[in-house]
Amino acid sequence: MEGRCRFSKRLILLAVLFGTFAFLGTSRAQQSRPPTLSQILERLEANLQHYNAAVPSFFCDEHVASKVAPDSVNENRTTNSTFRLVRTLNPDKTVALAESRYIKTVNGLPASGAVLSGPAIVSGAFSGGLSFVSLSQQACMQYTLHRIDRSRPGDSYVVDFVSVFNRQHPPNCLLREDGSGRVFIDPASMEVTRVEVTAPHHTIIPGIKSRSGRVLFRSVVGKWVFSVDYAPITLDGRIFWMPATIDSIALSNTYVPSQMVWTFKADYNNYHKLEVTSRIVPDSLKPVP
Repeated sequence: MEGRCRFSKRLILLAVLFGTFAFLGTSRAQQSRPPTLSQILERLEANLQHYNAAVPSFFCDEHVASKVAPDSVNENRTTNSTFRLVRTLNPDKTVALAESRYIKTVNGLPASGAVLSGPAIVSGAFSGGLSFVSLSQQACMQYTLHRIDRSRPGDSYVVDFVSVFNRQHPPNCLLREDGSGRVFIDPASMEVTRVEVTAPHHTIIPGIKSRSGRVLFRSVVGKWVFSVDYAPITLDGRIFWMPATIDSIALSNTYVPSQMVWTFKADYNNYHKLEVTSRIVPDSLKPVP
């Protein structure tokens, strides 16, 4: 009887150990299974919806260097501004994100809020840059997920995209021209950390026509490449991934005597929630007219 009891205990112990190892093996396999392109798109769309619904109005410091080469008319500018993103609620309950800035200095001189100008301008990174790879852009883009290496779990997920825009596509397409690019995604947070875009036939400077239709100035077309790096920022007790740097370069290839190059580099930091405060002043403290 004692021998049988010991034998039974051993069988039970082996069964428990086998079950434990089987569970751990299945759990590890599930944890190491890389996400599919569809799963990544769904997660990025959820992140985008959270950003649009929850990001508060904010302001930050913006430093921009905008240049053109050759610079024959002293166009190069360095500006320091207070950049703002203001959210408003439309009548149909949708949220609109509006970018603006108050320019403090241009080339080191006071600017008194002048409009940002320069050889090169880039806008929209705060209100639409995260949308390049998302469910909302599937009608405008063709996506390809790079092979994920399970032995390197910390590597970014990379998704390539190519625009397939045509007249039948919805009006919200971000790339309304031939273009391609890629996004890098942090595997831990599933947030976009970098966006790269290339448009080989971009209209750098639009053409000008007279009222009669006569061409006064032909469009300057060329290759445009820009990138946006994002970093986590805490606003109103929540984390949002915001642009840290924007780099842009455009190279002309038509209607100019020699190739011209436009560059734009912007740095953003010192983020703060934009708040409006008010206080009620008692009559006894009001100034006497």
